[in-house]
Amino acid sequence: MALVPESLVPEPVSALLRRGAREPFVVQTVRATVAATLAYAVATWLSSEPAPLTAPLTALLVVQVTVYSTLKTSIRRVNSVVVGVLIAIGFSAVVGLSWWSLGLIILASLVIGRFVRVEEFVQEVAISAMLILGVTKLASQAWDRVLETLIGATVGLAFNLLFAPPVWVDTAGEAVEGLARRARQLLLDLAEELAGPVPVSLAAERLHEARRLDQAITEVDAAMRQAEDSLRFNPRISEGLLSRLVLRTGLDTLEICVVVIRVLARSLTDLAKRRRPGERLFPPEVAVGLEELFAHVGGAMVSFAVLVTTQVSRNAAEAEERLAAELAAAWSCRENVAQLLLREVQERPEAWQLHGSILAEVDRILDELDLDHRSRRLMEELDRASVESRERFTRFARLRERLRGESGRRGGRGKRPAANAGR
Repeated sequence: MALVPESLVPEPVSALLRRGAREPFVVQTVRATVAATLAYAVATWLSSEPAPLTAPLTALLVVQVTVYSTLKTSIRRVNSVVVGVLIAIGFSAVVGLSWWSLGLIILASLVIGRFVRVEEFVQEVAISAMLILGVTKLASQAWDRVLETLIGATVGLAFNLLFAPPVWVDTAGEAVEGLARRARQLLLDLAEELAGPVPVSLAAERLHEARRLDQAITEVDAAMRQAEDSLRFNPRISEGLLSRLVLRTGLDTLEICVVVIRVLARSLTDLAKRRRPGERLFPPEVAVGLEELFAHVGGAMVSFAVLVTTQVSRNAAEAEERLAAELAAAWSCRENVAQLLLREVQERPEAWQLHGSILAEVDRILDELDLDHRSRRLMEELDRASVESRERFTRFARLRERLRGESGRRGGRGKRPAANAGR
């Protein structure tokens, strides 16, 4: 079986994989162990159960790598247990435990679990209902289970709030930079083959590499989601929203560029199919111009990735200057290549669509990496986030006013008879 050469694996990506396989496991193991032990100690003090193992079990499930995921998992876990207990209490009042009642309660729990939005804890609804339905002292056992679940969730959440988990922004930044460097290397590989005859098999292999690069975005997106979660509700971070938007919009831009590179590889593959065996893909001067252009485009992608993953304290202005210089050089090379390709098309017009598509794809990448385009995109995302925040606040304010209004009307109705009696 053929192995991928180590030289083709970018160093930042390989370092990220080694680090990702090591650090999250160690951090998660220590945090989950300590939180589960604390939850059991608290549960033995508050619960009447001799062995309240539901509390440490809940702590193990809810203590995730980030504060946001811990809070989200805690709510879902408690919700699933409470719903399961309520279902068991309702069934116990009507039927006892038998094979058909057990099947019916499982069916009802799984269906109801889908509607209460407990996500991955749908099975927990059925498990809680079955365990509670089979005990003799149903009421005490049911609410002890709820209490233990609340203890485990509270301890897990408090543990993450007091001992804030790490922020995974650097890991996501390494993944983004690794993606940009892989894209740059692919552009350089494409550029090296433009001057000579390119077999269709070699061009097709470059196209497959572009497709694999496109698929790698999924792994980078996973690292990005972890970084975004680590910024939410984290007491270490003061501007979590801005940091999340900078990273996310940067990855979105690189994703578009990677897709365009795949289209570019497709155009070069189609052009190779039109050439006769042994015929050059481009004349020497056009190949040299394209090689220089691809080099600057790849350099601009790397500079863009460094810019979006660089904190202000790490001299982001320098990264912005490098990006601006790479973009200016790329646009200059683009104009030169356009003139060369125009002369080539005039002499050999049969492939003018593919020549034009190459320029169009390069233009799309440079437009996406443009600093003004980047600023507009970031401002649009900030405006959208602020609008969503205002809408949520408005809905909350309306609900609070509605509740106050209903409370006032109930209080007013209770006082009118006394006031009338006074008259």
